[in-house]
Amino acid sequence: MKKLLLKSVVGLSPLLSFAPAYASFYDEVDGKFDLGHHIAENATGFLPIPILITEPALGYGGGIAGLILHETPEEKRQRKKAALEAVDGGAQLMPSAISIVGAAGSANGSWFAFGGHQHSWLDDKIRYIGGGGAGVANLDIYQDISIPGFETPIGDFPGFNKELSFATKTSAAAMLQKVQFRVGETALMLGVKQVLAISKVESDNKVVDKVFEFALGDKSITSGLGLYLDYDKRNSFFYPTQGYRLQAETMVYDEKIGSDSNYSNASYKGEGYVPLSRKWNLGFAGSYQKFSTDDVFVSPTTKPYIDLRGIAAYRYQGDEVATLQSQLSYNIDNRWIFSAFYGAGEAQNHADNGEGYIDAYGVGFRYQIARRYGLHLGLDLAKSNDDGAIYVNIGTGF
Repeated sequence: MKKLLLKSVVGLSPLLSFAPAYASFYDEVDGKFDLGHHIAENATGFLPIPILITEPALGYGGGIAGLILHETPEEKRQRKKAALEAVDGGAQLMPSAISIVGAAGSANGSWFAFGGHQHSWLDDKIRYIGGGGAGVANLDIYQDISIPGFETPIGDFPGFNKELSFATKTSAAAMLQKVQFRVGETALMLGVKQVLAISKVESDNKVVDKVFEFALGDKSITSGLGLYLDYDKRNSFFYPTQGYRLQAETMVYDEKIGSDSNYSNASYKGEGYVPLSRKWNLGFAGSYQKFSTDDVFVSPTTKPYIDLRGIAAYRYQGDEVATLQSQLSYNIDNRWIFSAFYGAGEAQNHADNGEGYIDAYGVGFRYQIARRYGLHLGLDLAKSNDDGAIYVNIGTGF
């Protein structure tokens, strides 16, 4: 559910495109529509962001969020200096503190409200990320049902290998916090992570709902602790164009730390960017997740799923999930970027030997809405064999 809350954010340039020049909504370098100056000149830079939900699993919807960039006078001075000296000035400068708050809802009755904060100290040698939220997610879950050894026809026996789908309603309140420490003067950050959530899962299928009630009770507590590694050599926090980032995380959920379920989840992610020329850029991203449990039953939204633009969330779940993506971008100028992308994913389930493979592709654009911060907002139009959707993203879209 966490990933669903963070997807689908759109910029507000249509709302402010008619703002007068004296309102500081135009850049001092190229004269284009820009919110960087407006954010920087406020004591606490505030960027209101309409939320557009187009996730196929949730349906259409919307809401509002606020991105708050907290800057000290010295950070403001450095950013203003960089902004005036280079066309992409400030892209490598990140405020030591960033907050976000928001709420949204969708056509299928899903809704969420959230808040989060990131803060760093000692020239980013120590970093803290924390947040929480509450909401309801109405999702369709797909499960392969088969008889081991009899999945395919044998003689007159037609075989038994069917896909069961059922609607679920997950009501949850959750919190997350992460503390990271930089290793010397390197780009390597090591840290610990905590997750705590209280949820209730229901289904419109009476049989499935009874199973949920029997296995999970009236409510379920999820409590997890883990280790986190982040090696970031990208040239920008908001929109990288060169360098790479590697992330590894292992989480353990156990009754000893207050969890009703016992399982573990290991996650590995990577992304990289290669400038092909002054105008062209090539990006890659990949991920691998492995889920393990000895419990007979866990919440249906616990297992990882293929998370790609153009594929509905939780449509392809598994004990092991891997994805690969590529994206080719073209800079029209220092403001507008157009891109084409392709991704593929595979989910494997060990219990029933089931697996699912799916690919997706699409096109998109970004507009640099705050040059001195390197902040890009835009749309992606993605399609797969199952679905098609418009995604609104901050950053590259990976």
